[in-house]
Amino acid sequence: MPVYLLATLDTKGDEAEFVRSRLRELGVAVVLVDTGCLGSPTIAADIPREAVFRAAGANLAELQAANDRGRAVTLAANGAANVVRAAYDRGEVTGVLGLGGSAGTTIATTAMRALPLGVPKLVVSTLAAGNMRPYVGGKDVQSLYSVVDIAGLNRISRTVLDQAARAMAGMVTLPAAPSVATDRPLVAATMFGVTTPCVQHARQILEAAGYEVLVFHATGSGGEAMEGLIADGLIAGVLDITTTELADELVGGVLTAGPTRLTAAAKRGVPQVISVGALDMVNFGPPETVPAQFQGRLFYRHNPTITLMRTTVAENRQLGEEIGRKAAAATGPTAILLPRHGVSAIDRAGQPFDDPAARDALFAGIRDTCGRVPLIELDQHINDPAFAAACAEQLLTLMAKARPAR
Repeated sequence: MPVYLLATLDTKGDEAEFVRSRLRELGVAVVLVDTGCLGSPTIAADIPREAVFRAAGANLAELQAANDRGRAVTLAANGAANVVRAAYDRGEVTGVLGLGGSAGTTIATTAMRALPLGVPKLVVSTLAAGNMRPYVGGKDVQSLYSVVDIAGLNRISRTVLDQAARAMAGMVTLPAAPSVATDRPLVAATMFGVTTPCVQHARQILEAAGYEVLVFHATGSGGEAMEGLIADGLIAGVLDITTTELADELVGGVLTAGPTRLTAAAKRGVPQVISVGALDMVNFGPPETVPAQFQGRLFYRHNPTITLMRTTVAENRQLGEEIGRKAAAATGPTAILLPRHGVSAIDRAGQPFDDPAARDALFAGIRDTCGRVPLIELDQHINDPAFAAACAEQLLTLMAKARPAR
C-alpha cells in the first residue's frame, strides 16, 4: 500500500518531488496529492487538485476565479480528508505525509485526522515549534519542524525532508511492536492531578474486574482524544470523573476540549458514569497571562506555569445544567455521582477553593436538567476511597447491563 503525500504543488513542488523520490528510493510506494489551488502546479500529481476540490463538492475554476485563499484552503482540507479517507476505506493507504506552512499544515492534518489511530501520520511544518494542538486534535499526528521555510531546496530543508521521508518509511515498513494478547474491554477514565487518588483507586477496581483502563489527562487535548476514541467505537465504558474541561470551555480557560466534550458516549450509547471532578477551577498560564477581566477573582498558583481560578456560583450553576442536559441526551446507560464534600483536592474543608455555595449550585443545575438519569449524591469527598469505589462499581453495573446476552 502507498503513502499518500500531500502538498500544494504550486508552491511546494520541488520539495514534494524530493520527498517522493526519497520514499521511492527507500522502497515505499507514493501517491502524490496536489492540494494547491490558485497557482499552477510545477510537477504532475497522481491525484490532481481538480479531484481534491471535487471531493469537497467544489469547482476548481470557480475558486480560482474568486481568488479567495481562505475558502480555497478550507475546501482543500475537506477535499483532502475525503480523498484520503476513501482511499483508506478501500485499503489503499499505509501512511500520510504532508508538507507546508500554515495552509499546507491545515490541509494535511485535516486529512490525517480523518484516519483512525495507528495509521502513520507525519507533517513537516513551519509551525511545528509552536502550538500544534489545533492541527493534532485528539489524533496521533506527529510533526517535524522544518527549521527553515519550505521554500526551496537547500542544505537545511533537504536534511529535514530526508528525515521525514526516512521516518515515514520506517513507520510503514519496519515490523510493528509485538501485540500483547488481551481481550479485555477498554474503559476510558479522566483524571487531573487534583482527582488522581479517586481515579487511581477506581482504576484498580476496574482492572481487577477484567477491564483495561485508559486514563486521559483532562487538559483539553486529553478529553478531545478520549471523545475521539469513544466515537470510533473502541471504548466499552467511560468513567468520566474529571469533567473540568467544561469549565475552561465555559469561562475561557486554556484547557478546553471544545463544546462537544461529554457527548461521544451519549451518542454511541456507551455506558458512562459522570462526576464533577475539578469543576471548581479554570486553568490559565502564569499569573501575568490571566485576562484582565478576571481581576479580583480567587486564584491559586498550582505551579509556576499554571494558575487556577475558582469558578463562581453562577458558573457552577451553568456547568451543572450543561452536564445534566448532556447526560439526559444519552442513548446508553448513564449515571451521575456527586461528592458533597468537595470536587477536587483543593475543594474541601480548610482548602483554598472550598465553597459549599458553589457546589450546591453545581449540583442543583444537574438535578434540574438530568431528567431520568440516576443521580447519586454521597457524603464524601471526590478523593475518598469510598467515592471512587462507588463510581467504579456503578460503571461495572452499567456495563454488565449493557453487555449482550450470550
